Amino acid sequence: MGAKVPRNFRLLEELEKGEKGLGAEACSYGLQDGSDIMMSNWNGTILGPPHSVHENRIYTLNIHCGDQYPDVPPTFQFVSKINLPCVDQRNGKVDPTKLGCLAQWKRDFTMETVLIELRRLETDSYLTVIFLANLVCDIGQIYGPGSEQETPSAG
Repeated sequence: MGAKVPRNFRLLEELEKGEKGLGAEACSYGLQDGSDIMMSNWNGTILGPPHSVHENRIYTLNIHCGDQYPDVPPTFQFVSKINLPCVDQRNGKVDPTKLGCLAQWKRDFTMETVLIELRRLETDSYLTVIFLANLVCDIGQIYGPGSEQETPSAG
């Protein structure tokens, strides 16, 4: 079993990766305030995935890493309006019980892990809409006009 990396060392690693753009190309993150010595408050950005309703959109988030990070997951709140099942539409907060990587948080996960999962969810929610639209079309073809069965009248 390896040694536990202290919170600030871990956050410095994430900051360096985020600043140098070494992470996922469609997600970025960095400190809100460079003088925040506790490295608690971060900004995140997610580019909407191609071929989805989110394509060509840029979503911004506030990320807060508490004192117990990385043992406890950070909190995420969208600044941009977005419609995802795990986001409270009233305040933009991500519900940790509705996002897999937050619900099953592991110390090895990072802010980037969550941003990537949120981006993937943008694609998944789009695919679900397409699936349901196709299903409705298929049902319409099967049970199209004139396919109603005659019901005998009581008489």
